[in-house]
Amino acid sequence: MCQNRVMVKQFLQAGALTVLQADACRVGGVNECPAILLLAGKFGVPIAPHSGGVGLLEYTQHLSTIDYVVVSGKKSLLEYVDHLHEHSEHPAGVKDGYFVTSTVPGYSVQMKRDSMNQYSFPGEAGKSWWTSEEPRVILNGLRVV
Repeated sequence: MCQNRVMVKQFLQAGALTVLQADACRVGGVNECPAILLLAGKFGVPIAPHSGGVGLLEYTQHLSTIDYVVVSGKKSLLEYVDHLHEHSEHPAGVKDGYFVTSTVPGYSVQMKRDSMNQYSFPGEAGKSWWTSEEPRVILNGLRVV
């Protein structure tokens, strides 16, 4: 995991990466990613964007497409986590084992208003997941009996 394009460049220059697993959320979003993709292309290192959390799959479908069309001309391997898509306004699509290129303008990471209201912390009593029984172990800390 690298925090920014400068760290990525240093790792690539040192020959320390054989595959670059770009994480758009850790490196500062869309502004950092084109530079990282171009650096990977310059050093001949394939990318495999990280897609393991809420909305990350929606981010990385675009990174993969940008890499394919602009940088490498090669299909990249993408992680696929098949949950939490119900919270996205424009969830990533998969057909026959391949991502379907999004045709919706933007970066596809807008969450549904209902999900934002339900899971925002601390949330309104009676309307928020945080005021239900389920998160008690998080809010009260783990207690070993």
